Amino acid sequence: MTVAYFSITRVFLFIVVIFGVTSLSCAAIQPPASRQKLKVHKHLKRLNKTPVKTIQSPDGDIIDCVHISNQPAFDHPFLKDHKIQMRPNYHPEGLYDDNKVSTESKENDNTIKQLWHVNGMCPEDTIPIRRTKEEDVMRASSVKRYGKKKHTSMAVPRIMPKSADPDLVNESGHQHAIAYVEGDRFYGAKATMNVWKPKIQQANEFSLSQVWILGGSFGEDLNSIEAGWQVSPDLYGDNNTRLFTYWTSDAYQATGCYNLLCSGFIQINNNIAMGASISPVSAYRNSQYDISILVWKDQKEGNWWMQFGNGYVLGYWPSFLFSYLADSASMIEWGGEVVNSEPDGQHTSTQMGSGRFPEEGFGKASYFRNIQVVDKENNLKSPKDIGTFTEQSNCYDVQTGSNSDWGHYFYYGGPGRNPNCP
Repeated sequence: MTVAYFSITRVFLFIVVIFGVTSLSCAAIQPPASRQKLKVHKHLKRLNKTPVKTIQSPDGDIIDCVHISNQPAFDHPFLKDHKIQMRPNYHPEGLYDDNKVSTESKENDNTIKQLWHVNGMCPEDTIPIRRTKEEDVMRASSVKRYGKKKHTSMAVPRIMPKSADPDLVNESGHQHAIAYVEGDRFYGAKATMNVWKPKIQQANEFSLSQVWILGGSFGEDLNSIEAGWQVSPDLYGDNNTRLFTYWTSDAYQATGCYNLLCSGFIQINNNIAMGASISPVSAYRNSQYDISILVWKDQKEGNWWMQFGNGYVLGYWPSFLFSYLADSASMIEWGGEVVNSEPDGQHTSTQMGSGRFPEEGFGKASYFRNIQVVDKENNLKSPKDIGTFTEQSNCYDVQTGSNSDWGHYFYYGGPGRNPNCP
């Protein structure tokens, strides 16, 4: 009996060992591509929430109308029992009459819409989310890095002299043409910028125009909230001009992402989709189309709110996401940014803005107008002591000005590679 028992046990253990080895062997020989695909599908399942309604956009995007309580923000452990703030407690009072601007835009038919609106709208209590496709994630360097800017000390411009070594500039990969203010406590910023479709030389480069709300240093602890328009073939798979947001609380290392591609930003608006195409865009010596971006802090709740255009309050970044920005911002920047991926000191021909230099002026160059900051009393005010910065002004440049209609404004941008920028 004992001998038989041990024999059976040994046979059983032998089978278990053989089965385990076989399983391990199967896992070991599973091709890396299959393992990667499995990771991608798991990530897509997390990102793409079950829709109430789906809308096919003319540009190939799929817009999912997801119930407001089921959006990606609530994957964050700190937001499990969060009660959605459906409207800000305060809205900044400004210098410029938005209603007047809106009326003029309608008369000139210079209003910008998102392309998916052509085929429908999302119902109340839902938010529109651009569906992430397998090929979107596969273009990223890894599943973990999908939807994130590359970690580099120059992802946000450091203010340094124009005599900066060009070799150091090219190593960073990011170039800017910006106006900025610093040295005070800021509670938000606003600007109106015209929208273009800059040409991108390589798929891993991008061109954008945005507002930066910054706190902390340009080291490892930088807090940043960003919003504007961008062309990014790597992120979206095409060359369309798209509305975007970004945030980070650790200088782009691990936290934050574009749009709704991670938990964080809480959207309340059912009309505007982050990352969706905006149309029409400005044309050289032709009609100019612009958008307004406002980001401000609700000092009662602590959240940072965003408004697109004249009245689309999109949602908010909860204050707990940040360290420095939990209180206020220490710098505001407005302007353009491109990625230069060319090696050996060469320069990309990726355009910034319209691809024209600032001195060409209205109808040709890109602009930011009516730039303002929000003070502690929740008032929109013209900024004082505006500085400008560009790494290589012969590639991309910036020029400021002011008048009664546009307040403080600047033209910016450039073509990248040209006879003076080899």
